[in-house]
Amino acid sequence: MIIVKSKEEIELMRESALIVSKTLGEVAKALKPGVTTLQLDKIAEECIRDLDAIPGFLGLYDFPNTLCMSPNSQVVHGIPNDIPLKEGDIISIDCGAIKNGFYGDHAYTFPIGEIDEETKKLLEVTKESLYVGIKEFKIGNRVGDVGYAIQKYCEDHGYGVVRELVGHGLGRVMHEDPEMPNYGKRGRGKKFIEGMVVAIEPMINMGTQRIKQHKDGWTITTQDGKPSAHFEHDVAILDGKPEILSTFAYIYDALGINSNEEDAFRQKVLIL
Repeated sequence: MIIVKSKEEIELMRESALIVSKTLGEVAKALKPGVTTLQLDKIAEECIRDLDAIPGFLGLYDFPNTLCMSPNSQVVHGIPNDIPLKEGDIISIDCGAIKNGFYGDHAYTFPIGEIDEETKKLLEVTKESLYVGIKEFKIGNRVGDVGYAIQKYCEDHGYGVVRELVGHGLGRVMHEDPEMPNYGKRGRGKKFIEGMVVAIEPMINMGTQRIKQHKDGWTITTQDGKPSAHFEHDVAILDGKPEILSTFAYIYDALGINSNEEDAFRQKVLIL
Protein backbone atom coordinates (compact mmCIF):
# COMPACT_ATOMS: atom_id res chain seq x y z
CA MET A 1 0.00 0.00 0.00
CA ILE A 2 1.34 3.42 -0.98
CA ILE A 3 1.39 5.84 1.97
CA VAL A 4 0.74 9.36 0.70
CA LYS A 5 2.43 12.23 2.55
CA SER A 6 0.99 15.68 3.18
CA LYS A 7 3.01 18.74 2.17
CA GLU A 8 3.85 19.24 5.84
CA GLU A 9 5.14 15.67 6.12
CA ILE A 10 7.16 16.08 2.95
CA GLU A 11 8.89 19.10 4.49
CA LEU A 12 9.77 16.99 7.53
CA MET A 13 11.14 14.36 5.14
CA ARG A 14 13.17 17.05 3.38
CA GLU A 15 14.79 17.85 6.73
CA SER A 16 15.68 14.17 7.23
CA ALA A 17 17.03 13.92 3.70
CA LEU A 18 19.18 17.03 4.14
CA ILE A 19 20.67 15.61 7.33
CA VAL A 20 21.86 12.68 5.24
CA SER A 21 23.10 15.13 2.60
CA LYS A 22 25.09 17.10 5.18
CA THR A 23 26.52 13.89 6.58
CA LEU A 24 27.70 12.71 3.16
CA GLY A 25 29.30 16.11 2.71
CA GLU A 26 31.24 15.70 5.97
CA VAL A 27 32.33 12.22 4.93
CA ALA A 28 33.44 13.59 1.55
CA LYS A 29 35.81 16.01 3.30
CA ALA A 30 37.64 13.07 4.89
CA LEU A 31 37.87 10.84 1.81
CA LYS A 32 41.46 10.22 0.75
CA PRO A 33 43.86 7.32 0.26
CA GLY A 34 44.73 5.75 3.61
CA VAL A 35 41.46 6.43 5.41
CA THR A 36 39.44 3.41 6.52
CA THR A 37 35.72 2.94 6.10
CA LEU A 38 35.40 2.48 9.87
CA GLN A 39 36.89 5.95 10.38
CA LEU A 40 34.38 7.37 7.90
CA ASP A 41 31.56 5.52 9.64
CA LYS A 42 32.46 7.20 12.94
CA ILE A 43 32.40 10.64 11.29
CA ALA A 44 28.95 9.91 9.88
CA GLU A 45 27.45 8.73 13.17
CA GLU A 46 28.79 11.76 15.02
CA CYS A 47 27.46 14.13 12.35
CA ILE A 48 23.97 12.61 12.37
CA ARG A 49 23.74 12.73 16.17
CA ASP A 50 25.09 16.31 16.25
CA LEU A 51 22.18 17.24 13.95
CA ASP A 52 19.76 15.83 16.55
CA ALA A 53 18.89 12.81 14.42
CA ILE A 54 19.32 9.05 14.71
CA PRO A 55 21.44 6.91 12.34
CA GLY A 56 18.87 5.18 10.15
CA PHE A 57 20.90 2.10 9.22
CA LEU A 58 22.51 1.31 12.59
CA GLY A 59 20.64 -1.75 13.88
CA LEU A 60 18.16 -1.76 10.97
CA TYR A 61 17.60 -5.45 10.16
CA ASP A 62 20.60 -5.91 12.53
CA PHE A 63 23.02 -4.00 10.27
CA PRO A 64 26.05 -3.20 12.47
CA ASN A 65 27.02 0.30 11.30
CA THR A 66 25.86 3.79 10.32
CA LEU A 67 27.02 3.62 6.69
CA CYS A 68 26.89 1.00 3.98
CA MET A 69 30.39 1.26 2.46
CA SER A 70 30.85 -0.61 -0.81
CA PRO A 71 34.19 -0.25 -2.63
CA ASN A 72 34.98 -1.22 -6.22
CA SER A 73 33.16 -4.45 -7.16
CA GLN A 74 30.86 -4.23 -4.13
CA VAL A 75 27.41 -3.12 -5.26
CA VAL A 76 25.74 -2.26 -1.93
CA HIS A 77 25.53 -3.16 1.78
CA GLY A 78 29.28 -3.34 2.40
CA ILE A 79 30.19 -3.36 6.10
CA PRO A 80 32.77 -0.76 7.25
CA ASN A 81 36.16 -2.21 8.17
CA ASP A 82 39.75 -1.21 8.95
CA ILE A 83 41.16 -1.74 5.44
CA PRO A 84 42.55 1.59 4.12
CA LEU A 85 41.16 2.94 0.87
CA LYS A 86 43.75 3.43 -1.84
CA GLU A 87 44.32 5.66 -4.86
CA GLY A 88 42.17 4.55 -7.78
CA ASP A 89 39.43 2.95 -5.67
CA ILE A 90 35.80 3.93 -5.87
CA ILE A 91 33.49 3.75 -2.87
CA SER A 92 29.69 3.77 -2.77
CA ILE A 93 28.47 5.34 0.46
CA ASP A 94 24.82 4.85 1.42
CA CYS A 95 23.50 6.68 4.48
CA GLY A 96 20.22 6.96 6.37
CA ALA A 97 18.93 9.18 9.19
CA ILE A 98 15.72 9.52 11.20
CA LYS A 99 14.37 12.92 12.29
CA ASN A 100 10.83 13.79 13.35
CA GLY A 101 9.86 10.16 12.80
CA PHE A 102 10.80 10.15 9.10
CA TYR A 103 13.69 8.59 7.22
CA GLY A 104 16.14 10.19 4.84
CA ASP A 105 18.17 7.81 2.68
CA HIS A 106 20.54 8.49 -0.17
CA ALA A 107 23.85 7.50 -1.68
CA TYR A 108 26.82 8.63 -3.77
CA THR A 109 29.75 6.81 -5.35
CA PHE A 110 33.06 8.61 -4.83
CA PRO A 111 36.40 8.29 -6.61
CA ILE A 112 39.42 8.00 -4.33
CA GLY A 113 42.06 10.21 -5.91
CA GLU A 114 42.50 9.65 -9.63
CA ILE A 115 40.56 6.79 -11.19
CA ASP A 116 40.80 5.29 -14.67
CA GLU A 117 38.70 6.70 -17.50
CA GLU A 118 36.58 3.56 -17.86
CA THR A 119 35.49 3.68 -14.22
CA LYS A 120 34.99 7.44 -14.38
CA LYS A 121 32.56 6.91 -17.25
CA LEU A 122 30.63 4.32 -15.23
CA LEU A 123 30.15 6.84 -12.42
CA GLU A 124 29.07 9.58 -14.83
CA VAL A 125 26.52 7.43 -16.64
CA THR A 126 25.08 5.98 -13.43
CA LYS A 127 24.58 9.45 -11.93
CA GLU A 128 23.08 10.72 -15.19
CA SER A 129 20.68 7.76 -15.20
CA LEU A 130 19.43 8.80 -11.76
CA TYR A 131 18.15 12.09 -13.19
CA VAL A 132 16.83 10.34 -16.31
CA GLY A 133 14.72 8.23 -13.96
CA ILE A 134 13.64 11.14 -11.76
CA LYS A 135 12.23 12.94 -14.82
CA GLU A 136 9.73 10.09 -15.21
CA PHE A 137 8.52 10.24 -11.60
CA LYS A 138 5.43 12.39 -12.20
CA ILE A 139 1.65 12.25 -12.36
CA GLY A 140 0.46 10.21 -15.33
CA ASN A 141 3.39 7.78 -15.23
CA ARG A 142 3.96 4.43 -13.58
CA VAL A 143 6.79 2.55 -11.87
CA GLY A 144 7.78 0.92 -15.16
CA ASP A 145 8.38 4.30 -16.79
CA VAL A 146 11.15 5.14 -14.30
CA GLY A 147 12.69 1.67 -14.53
CA TYR A 148 12.58 1.62 -18.32
CA ALA A 149 14.26 5.03 -18.60
CA ILE A 150 17.13 4.05 -16.29
CA GLN A 151 17.57 0.62 -17.88
CA LYS A 152 17.65 1.94 -21.45
CA TYR A 153 20.08 4.74 -20.62
CA CYS A 154 22.54 2.41 -18.89
CA GLU A 155 22.23 -0.54 -21.25
CA ASP A 156 22.73 1.78 -24.22
CA HIS A 157 26.15 2.47 -22.67
CA GLY A 158 26.85 -1.24 -22.35
CA TYR A 159 26.37 -1.57 -18.60
CA GLY A 160 24.61 -4.21 -16.51
CA VAL A 161 21.52 -3.14 -14.55
CA VAL A 162 21.14 -5.02 -11.26
CA ARG A 163 17.77 -6.77 -11.00
CA GLU A 164 17.69 -8.15 -7.45
CA LEU A 165 18.11 -4.77 -5.69
CA VAL A 166 15.66 -1.91 -6.17
CA GLY A 167 14.63 1.51 -4.95
CA HIS A 168 11.61 1.90 -2.68
CA GLY A 169 8.99 4.07 -1.09
CA LEU A 170 10.19 6.02 1.94
CA GLY A 171 8.53 7.45 5.03
CA ARG A 172 8.16 6.49 8.66
CA VAL A 173 9.83 3.19 7.78
CA MET A 174 12.84 2.75 5.54
CA HIS A 175 11.18 0.54 2.96
CA GLU A 176 7.62 1.30 1.90
CA ASP A 177 5.63 0.54 -1.23
CA PRO A 178 6.20 0.77 -4.09
CA GLU A 179 9.37 -1.05 -5.06
CA MET A 180 11.22 1.02 -7.68
CA PRO A 181 13.25 -1.27 -9.98
CA ASN A 182 15.90 0.19 -12.27
CA TYR A 183 14.46 -1.81 -15.17
CA GLY A 184 10.98 -2.29 -16.55
CA LYS A 185 8.45 -1.64 -19.27
CA ARG A 186 6.71 1.64 -19.97
CA GLY A 187 3.13 1.86 -18.71
CA ARG A 188 3.53 -1.03 -16.27
CA GLY A 189 3.36 -1.07 -12.48
CA LYS A 190 1.75 1.15 -9.88
CA LYS A 191 0.55 4.58 -10.93
CA PHE A 192 2.23 7.62 -9.40
CA ILE A 193 0.08 9.91 -7.28
CA GLU A 194 0.47 13.26 -5.56
CA GLY A 195 2.34 13.05 -2.25
CA MET A 196 4.33 9.89 -3.01
CA VAL A 197 7.91 9.83 -1.72
CA VAL A 198 10.43 7.32 -3.06
CA ALA A 199 14.14 6.61 -3.08
CA ILE A 200 15.32 6.21 -6.68
CA GLU A 201 18.70 4.49 -6.76
CA PRO A 202 20.35 3.06 -9.87
CA MET A 203 22.83 0.27 -9.08
CA ILE A 204 24.81 -0.22 -12.28
CA ASN A 205 27.67 -2.62 -13.07
CA MET A 206 30.47 -2.13 -15.57
CA GLY A 207 30.06 -5.73 -16.72
CA THR A 208 27.43 -8.34 -16.01
CA GLN A 209 24.18 -7.47 -14.25
CA ARG A 210 24.65 -10.59 -12.12
CA ILE A 211 25.55 -10.29 -8.45
CA LYS A 212 26.42 -12.52 -5.51
CA GLN A 213 25.95 -12.21 -1.75
CA HIS A 214 28.82 -12.90 0.63
CA LYS A 215 28.79 -15.07 3.73
CA ASP A 216 28.46 -12.06 6.05
CA GLY A 217 24.82 -11.88 4.90
CA TRP A 218 25.17 -8.28 3.73
CA THR A 219 27.89 -7.59 1.19
CA ILE A 220 26.77 -7.78 -2.44
CA THR A 221 29.38 -7.86 -5.22
CA THR A 222 29.35 -8.14 -8.99
CA GLN A 223 29.69 -11.71 -10.17
CA ASP A 224 32.52 -10.85 -12.58
CA GLY A 225 34.48 -8.67 -10.14
CA LYS A 226 34.10 -5.51 -12.22
CA PRO A 227 33.23 -2.16 -10.60
CA SER A 228 29.71 -1.10 -9.65
CA ALA A 229 28.25 2.38 -9.03
CA HIS A 230 25.28 3.53 -6.94
CA PHE A 231 23.60 6.94 -6.71
CA GLU A 232 20.39 7.70 -4.83
CA HIS A 233 18.02 10.62 -4.20
CA ASP A 234 14.83 10.98 -2.15
CA VAL A 235 12.09 12.36 -4.41
CA ALA A 236 8.49 13.48 -3.78
CA ILE A 237 5.68 14.28 -6.17
CA LEU A 238 4.58 17.85 -5.49
CA ASP A 239 2.08 19.60 -7.76
CA GLY A 240 2.35 16.63 -10.11
CA LYS A 241 6.10 16.92 -10.63
CA PRO A 242 9.25 15.37 -9.10
CA GLU A 243 10.77 17.32 -6.22
CA ILE A 244 14.21 16.20 -4.99
CA LEU A 245 14.35 16.32 -1.19
CA SER A 246 18.01 15.34 -0.83
CA THR A 247 20.99 17.09 -2.43
CA PHE A 248 24.53 16.39 -3.54
CA ALA A 249 25.40 20.07 -2.96
CA TYR A 250 27.28 19.39 0.29
CA ILE A 251 29.35 16.73 -1.46
CA TYR A 252 30.07 19.07 -4.35
CA ASP A 253 31.08 21.83 -1.96
CA ALA A 254 33.54 19.47 -0.27
CA LEU A 255 34.94 18.28 -3.59
CA GLY A 256 34.99 21.65 -5.36
CA ILE A 257 32.45 20.65 -8.02
CA ASN A 258 30.05 23.11 -9.69
CA SER A 259 26.74 21.62 -10.81
CA ASN A 260 23.19 22.71 -11.58
CA GLU A 261 21.91 19.18 -12.23
CA GLU A 262 19.30 19.35 -9.45
CA ASP A 263 17.80 22.73 -10.38
CA ALA A 264 15.14 21.30 -12.69
CA PHE A 265 13.77 19.17 -9.84
CA ARG A 266 13.45 21.70 -7.04
CA GLN A 267 10.57 24.15 -6.71
CA LYS A 268 11.92 25.99 -3.68
CA VAL A 269 15.31 27.54 -3.03
CA LEU A 270 17.48 25.12 -1.08
CA ILE A 271 18.80 26.60 2.16
CA LEU A 272 22.16 25.06 3.00
